[in-house]
Amino acid sequence: MHIEPFGVEIWMNAWETRCDWNLAETCVDSLTVASLLEICGQRERDLDTLLPLRLSYGDITGSPRLRAAIAALYKTATEDNVMVAHGTIGANMLVHRTVVNPGDHVVCVVPTYQQHYSIPASLGAEVETLALREADDWLPDLDALRRLVRPSTQLIALTNPNNPTGALMSEAGLTEIAAIARSVGAWVLCDEVYRGTEQPGVARCPSIVDVYERGISTASVSKAFSLAGLRLGWVIAPRDLLEAVSVHRDYDTISVGMLDDHFAALALEHSDAILARSQRIVTENLAALSDWMRERNTLSWVVPRAGTTALLKYPQDTPSEALCVDILSKTGVMLTPGSALNMEGYLRIGYANHGDVLRAGLARLDAVFGR
Repeated sequence: MHIEPFGVEIWMNAWETRCDWNLAETCVDSLTVASLLEICGQRERDLDTLLPLRLSYGDITGSPRLRAAIAALYKTATEDNVMVAHGTIGANMLVHRTVVNPGDHVVCVVPTYQQHYSIPASLGAEVETLALREADDWLPDLDALRRLVRPSTQLIALTNPNNPTGALMSEAGLTEIAAIARSVGAWVLCDEVYRGTEQPGVARCPSIVDVYERGISTASVSKAFSLAGLRLGWVIAPRDLLEAVSVHRDYDTISVGMLDDHFAALALEHSDAILARSQRIVTENLAALSDWMRERNTLSWVVPRAGTTALLKYPQDTPSEALCVDILSKTGVMLTPGSALNMEGYLRIGYANHGDVLRAGLARLDAVFGR
């Protein structure tokens, strides 16, 4: 099976351990075990519960405790609608392999995480893309989506909040996408890994599974919950689809780790406290980035409404990868080139890391972009 090289992951693998200031990071500043237990108010008691854990395979589909905590993040989901996976990346792979067959028609809203168009193409699907435009504040043109779908459309794939732009669809917009999909009987896969990082005054968009009977949500504890090291994600979908997903899952997952399951369940049972921390970080850091952007005459952007990343448009003729390598060599600051996202002429910046890292990195970028 041929699949296209994963641009953004190749870039991250090549450079993230060789930079001084990582502004390519997409996770909210990661929690330590101590800080997680502190937030959950269980530092002493929860450490004691770890010692008798037997490090076996554990519950194959995820512990009932974990699946109940995940289901509670949605309005209509129950434990029976939850399938635990190895991160959102594992969840996305399982869904695409289950839903998409050779010859199927798939519509993917781009830019997005490359899985959502490269995996269907590798499976023999005909993939058409709906390109978001800066002039539309990076929100999808729904009339264009109507023109793209066909009676044979099997899947519409998107990310919401959007990676890499930080755009967030409204409930009305997501409901209209559901109506478009319903008209042809298509599934909608919505990668919602950044859900919960909305800026102040921005209403949280509902999950696709709460507005569409053939909606599929994937997410994880990696981004908004600051626990990427757990490698734990999930699929939320109708039970009959999850039964089909489980056939594929048996070949590459078996179960998630016992410790991953334990800490993820603990975190999600205290999701309000952890998301409050995350929203404080993204709010303060986006304000700092906005202040910095106001002094740049050479850069432009659409201010993100959610998520942890933004696209910065630059006017130079230099290819984005060459520019990023040059920036890193001169300043130690790592950004993500737009070319890794099929968005040449842009740079992706992550602004949800530790505030000191963001401010130090921005100060060093002054030497590149001036004032």
